[in-house]
Amino acid sequence: MTDLREITFGTIDLDALAGTAGRVAVFVDGERKLGRAARRVNRLTRGAVARAVEGETWEKKAVGDVVSLAFPTGMAAESVDIVRADRRMTVEAARKAGAALARLAGASAITVLNEASARMAQVALGIALRSYAFTDHKSDKGKLPAPARMLTNKPEELEAAAAPLLAAASGVLFTRDLVNEPANVLTTTEFAARLEALRDIGLEVEVLEEDRLAELGMGALLCVGQGSVSPSKVVVMRWKGAAGAPLALIGKGVVFDTGGISLKPAGGMEDMTMDMGGAGTVAGVMKAIALRKAPAHVVGMVGLVENMPSGSAVRPGDVVTSMKGDTVEVVNTDAEGRLVLCDVLWYAQQTEKPAAMVDLATLTGACVVALGHENAAVFSNDDGFAGAFLKAAETEGEGAWRMPMGKGYDDLLKSPVADMKNIGGRPGGAVTAAQFLRRFVSDDVPWVHLDIAGVAHLKAGNDLAPKGATGWGVLALDRLIRDRFETPEDAA
Repeated sequence: MTDLREITFGTIDLDALAGTAGRVAVFVDGERKLGRAARRVNRLTRGAVARAVEGETWEKKAVGDVVSLAFPTGMAAESVDIVRADRRMTVEAARKAGAALARLAGASAITVLNEASARMAQVALGIALRSYAFTDHKSDKGKLPAPARMLTNKPEELEAAAAPLLAAASGVLFTRDLVNEPANVLTTTEFAARLEALRDIGLEVEVLEEDRLAELGMGALLCVGQGSVSPSKVVVMRWKGAAGAPLALIGKGVVFDTGGISLKPAGGMEDMTMDMGGAGTVAGVMKAIALRKAPAHVVGMVGLVENMPSGSAVRPGDVVTSMKGDTVEVVNTDAEGRLVLCDVLWYAQQTEKPAAMVDLATLTGACVVALGHENAAVFSNDDGFAGAFLKAAETEGEGAWRMPMGKGYDDLLKSPVADMKNIGGRPGGAVTAAQFLRRFVSDDVPWVHLDIAGVAHLKAGNDLAPKGATGWGVLALDRLIRDRFETPEDAA
C-alpha cells in the first residue's frame, strides 16, 4: 500500500537556505511583496526572485500557480519555486499550490518557506495528495519521494492544523490504492483482508460470509456473485468515537464487472476493476476518521462481489428476493450494483438504526453522460441532509450536483412478474437507479445516494491526483462528519 510522503514541520533558518538541497519554495503575493525568507532567497540568487515576479509571465499566473528558477546561482537547490499567493488565499488555491510543488519535485526534497501559517496546512495536503503514485505492479517502482519540509514561524501550530488533513490524505491514498488494484489481486477475499487490517488503527471489523448472508436473506446481493468463484461478502467497519445513533456509509464493492450474462462490450472492460469505487471510498473515510480519532459514531458497510458469466450466473428474467422481502425481476444482469446496495442498505437499517445513511457507487453510465467527469450525482430523500453534503463537497472542492427524483421515474420500475425490475430503461437511467434504492430506505431515515461513476477514476488525472483513481468523496464525507456528526465542543 502507498504511504504518505513524509512531511515535517520546523522553523525557518535563514542562514541555512544557501545550502538547502532539492527544491525550495517561497510565496510572493500579487503586489510582489517579498517576505523575509523570500528576500533572503532573492539576495542569494542575486535578485532572480524579484526579476521573476516583475515579468509578464508572473502577471499571467493565477493564485496558486508556480514560476520556477532552475539551478539558481548562489544556492545548492536544484530549483527555487515561486508560488503566487495573496492575503486571502483560498483552500483550493493552497491545495493547488502544494500539488504543483509536488508534481514539479517528483522524488526530490521540497522545502516550503512561509512566515505566515495561513493556508499552509492546505499546502501540505496538496503535497501529500499529488505525491501519490501507484507503482505496486511495475518492475521499476522509481524512487521514493524525499521528505517535504514545511518551515514557518509557528511550526507547532502548523503541525497541529495539518494533522487531521494528513489523516484524511491517508484515507484518500487508501481508496486510490484499492481502486487502482487489478481484479486478480483485489479479489473479494483480499479486499476483506485489507479491511480487516484496519483493526490495527482502532476500527471494529466484521466479515459476513456467504452462509451468513444466505441466512439473512440477502438474495439480491448473492445473485450478483453466484457466477463467480470468488465468494461474496459483506464487511462491516465500526468507529465508536461517540454515543448515539451512527452515520452509516454504504459502498458498492464489485471487484470486477463483466456485466454477467448481459455481457459488456470488450472495449473498455479493463476499466471495470474500478467498479468497487464506492466501497473503496467508504474504506478510505473509515481509515481517515480512525486516524484522527473523530468524536463521531460511524459505521461503514461494503458489499463485495464479482459479476461474472458462467453456468451458475444469474440470468435476465430471473426473479430474486431481497433481504427486505421484496422481489426483483433481473432484467439486465449489468444493473448489478443496485442489487448489492439494496440488501446492504436494508441490513444497515435493521442492525444499526442509523441517524442517516450515505451510499456510494460507480452505478451508472447514464451519470457520466449527464454530468461528465466533473461532478458526482447526488440523490436524496431529505433536503436538509442533501444540502449538508453538498456544502461539505463544495468546501472540499469535490464536484457534486443534486439530481431529481419522483413518481414518474419510479413507475418505470414496474414488473409484470415481481415487485419491481432492476432497471427502468435508458431514459433517466441514473435516476431510476436511485429510485430503485429509495425503495429500500425507510421514510424516517435521511439518505443520500452518490453515483460516482464519472469521478472515481480519471483517464487524465486532475490537479490533486495523477491519472487513475482519484479518491473522490473521502474529503467531502470526512467534512460532512466534522460538520454534522461530531459534537461541537469535541470536533477538531
